[in-house]
Amino acid sequence: MAARLKDTYKNNVFSALMDQFKYDNVMEVPKLEKVTINMGLGEAKENAKIMESAVEEIGLITGQRPIVTKARKSIANFKVRQGMPVGAKVTLRGDNMYTFIDKLFNIALPRVRDFKGVSKNSFDGRGNYSMGIKEQLIFPEINYDKVDTIKGMNIVFTTTAKTDEEAAALLAGLGLPFEK
Repeated sequence: MAARLKDTYKNNVFSALMDQFKYDNVMEVPKLEKVTINMGLGEAKENAKIMESAVEEIGLITGQRPIVTKARKSIANFKVRQGMPVGAKVTLRGDNMYTFIDKLFNIALPRVRDFKGVSKNSFDGRGNYSMGIKEQLIFPEINYDKVDTIKGMNIVFTTTAKTDEEAAALLAGLGLPFEK
């Protein structure tokens, strides 16, 4: 079963972008390459169970097992040694990516308290968009009773768009609710 959002991109968003930006070649039309979900866990150095629960939660949310990221350098002020686990990340591509984005845009983000849309100021100048989520509880897979600590995460949408305007049009077409 193909992802619903992938069909929306092929049938509606693709042609709308062709018309809006007057592309000469279909290969110029921007598309999503990957989505990266990262959860930094500085407090995991004192409590190893936090890392285990974060890995389990990201796995539930994305449907893919995350990689545990380790510290590259020792930093004495933060009491971090080289090789210590400090976070977890997942890179989604293909149907998994579209399924996650569909769930994020249509189920999770509307569950955020006082949600008015995401900022248009989080583009990097090359067509990629980054956003942060303050708590993992907005996803329906997370059981509220089993959560020991509230953890935030960063989500990066990597696109083939050359400008931020093209990337904004792509993400808005896919359903990302931007602020007015």
